[in-house]
Amino acid sequence: MVSIKDVAKLAGVSTATVSRTLASPDKVSEATRNKVQQAIDKSGYVANTLARNFRRRKTNMVLVLVPDITNTFFAGVIQGIEWVAQRHNYRVLLGDTQYNPEGEKAYAELVAQKQADGIITLGENIPFTYRKGRKTIDPSWPPLAMACEYHTDIPLPTVCIDNEAAAFEAVNHLIEAGHTQIAYINGPADSPICKDRLKGYRKAMNSIGITATKPWIVEGNYSAESGRQSMAALLAANERPTAVFAANDEMAIGAMAEIKAQGFSIPDDISIVGFDDINFAAYCDPPLTTIRQPRHDIGKKVMLSMLSLLNDKSVPEQHVVLPHELVCRGSTAKKN
Repeated sequence: MVSIKDVAKLAGVSTATVSRTLASPDKVSEATRNKVQQAIDKSGYVANTLARNFRRRKTNMVLVLVPDITNTFFAGVIQGIEWVAQRHNYRVLLGDTQYNPEGEKAYAELVAQKQADGIITLGENIPFTYRKGRKTIDPSWPPLAMACEYHTDIPLPTVCIDNEAAAFEAVNHLIEAGHTQIAYINGPADSPICKDRLKGYRKAMNSIGITATKPWIVEGNYSAESGRQSMAALLAANERPTAVFAANDEMAIGAMAEIKAQGFSIPDDISIVGFDDINFAAYCDPPLTTIRQPRHDIGKKVMLSMLSLLNDKSVPEQHVVLPHELVCRGSTAKKN
């Protein structure tokens, strides 16, 4: 069996240097890292990670809780997390929670069992039992950070965009195109970011003297099917909207399918704007106008916050707000 001494001999360094390279690669030079890696590759050495982690009480694993792994928006965020994690010798475990709080808590047990060092959650829930109205972080919790969503009470490190401002910009784009009959397909009502997007929609509508209420505000669950069903309800209303804003691209794409199925044209009859700029948005027919979130940067920033927590350092920025961008494509046009 190949030992660490064999690796050191091949690399021309000490066993201590090999150990340091494996444990903390950021603390050795790039040249040394390369020599050690080449020696590992040549020798076929496999580190006894479990034993080393038990001694150090550290796994170099971070658990990422994803509300819905089938939602392509999260893929870019996870790539950003992975990009930073790999460069700091961390690995990422994914937990697909399906918006189930009990499932989130079950995954969080992995940290209690020392199978991961910290948790990044991409949903709005905290995977621990806590007293309602609590305003502080429980000192018994492991390192915990949030991305995309945020918690309204507990001051966890978070990375997201200004969802209210982004929604306002999306709806204002439709207003500037001459639309006043603008409907909104919201996401889950208890989500803080969906509340913010609803505020942005209402603020934009108020700017032209319209108080937006049901039936032009409907609620989906982020899925394309819920977008299709929501659009069917909007088209069944007494007055058909000339434009629709959806709280995410998947619901917007579902809404587009229903608009076409009922014989209407996009954007001639109905303009539509989504949110997120997932990869499919640019390839819809017509291509979807949407709000672009910097998914990769969100992931990178939240992983950097997690590294600070894991190294017992304070997080430089507790609440990071990254810029968004309105991407105009063929799904919106001036009102006829």
